[in-house]
Amino acid sequence: MPASVRSPHRFITYLAFVITLFFVLAVSASAADKKVIKALYIPLADHYASIVAYERYRQEMKYADYQLEQMKNWDLLRAYFQSGEVDMAYVMSPLAMDMFSDKPHFRWIGLMHRDGNALAINDLLNEQVKLPAVRHERKPDDKVAKALKQVFESTGRATEIGMPHLLSTHTVVLYRYLKEHGLTMSLTPNSGSDVLAIAVAPPKSPSFIKSKSNRAQAAAFEQSLPWADVVETGGFGHVAWYSKDVMPWEHGHVECIALATDAAIKHKRQAVHEVMNYIHKAGEDIELARTQGGEALEEIVKLVRKHIPAHTREAIIASLDPDLRVINYQNLNVDKPGLKLIMDLAVEGGIISKAIDIEDFADENFSRHDLAAMSQAQVNR
Repeated sequence: MPASVRSPHRFITYLAFVITLFFVLAVSASAADKKVIKALYIPLADHYASIVAYERYRQEMKYADYQLEQMKNWDLLRAYFQSGEVDMAYVMSPLAMDMFSDKPHFRWIGLMHRDGNALAINDLLNEQVKLPAVRHERKPDDKVAKALKQVFESTGRATEIGMPHLLSTHTVVLYRYLKEHGLTMSLTPNSGSDVLAIAVAPPKSPSFIKSKSNRAQAAAFEQSLPWADVVETGGFGHVAWYSKDVMPWEHGHVECIALATDAAIKHKRQAVHEVMNYIHKAGEDIELARTQGGEALEEIVKLVRKHIPAHTREAIIASLDPDLRVINYQNLNVDKPGLKLIMDLAVEGGIISKAIDIEDFADENFSRHDLAAMSQAQVNR
């Protein structure tokens, strides 16, 4: 073949090689520039937005190499996060405040959801309560409180109610409900209280109710969704009421919050911003899917079950019921008055030992409305 014919082909091949090499190097450089943001979570509906953000948007992130690690329980999460080896964690607000009192090396940068937990009771208690068949009609009236009081008066023993952790929003909600109906609650045995709050890991809460029922003992638990729905859809327990009705608050009460270490905020600020922004977006995705139902909702179920197979399809769908709206993923910016409501009750009930300085604890620079308006200089500071 003449050189005049070969030369253009060689040039085109060479050009294609150079373009491909440039693209590979550009992608590699972009990936290298990303900052690892490792976040800890517990397998609850509370943290569904983190899963959706990870599955749908981590490849779109320009600054963050977003990584999720599931923890088996809250104490392990606390110890790991307090070690300073990870960047973010999604934590129940009373536990987060106690962690801040212990070692304030992090700040509160947003919410993971609002509302989202429920009280489930076994058949023995429901024989007295007689809950309405329709969940919309189940409200925190005095019926459950009367049943718990009757158990204490007839047996002399406090009814054990399982919490995901004693330093939980769930404990605060239960304390408020019992107080409003004249009952007492203790975190330690043999205190003479009507109710004893005990720690029961969320995945073990259905078996906790089952084992108590098998021994003909009254039992209940207050857990994050979907565990209360699991016992009802499984036919061995009943949702008595939802926390949103015990703790009414504009947009829903504060529950699990997003924490970022001071080191991550200082050295990986753009990446932390990006992760929190996509958590907001993932929350919007969940809200849209629950409204649309059908394929959109099934896709959310699929993403959740990829990470948390113990959450049944039926329980996830029940938790995201658009009419009940017992958990929501909207208005996820820092809510200082909402946190103060939880903190004051937690201190009053002896759930946490002391109040914290919420102004010091909160960093509102990661609120969503600030993200669009924030200048590059602010982001990079």
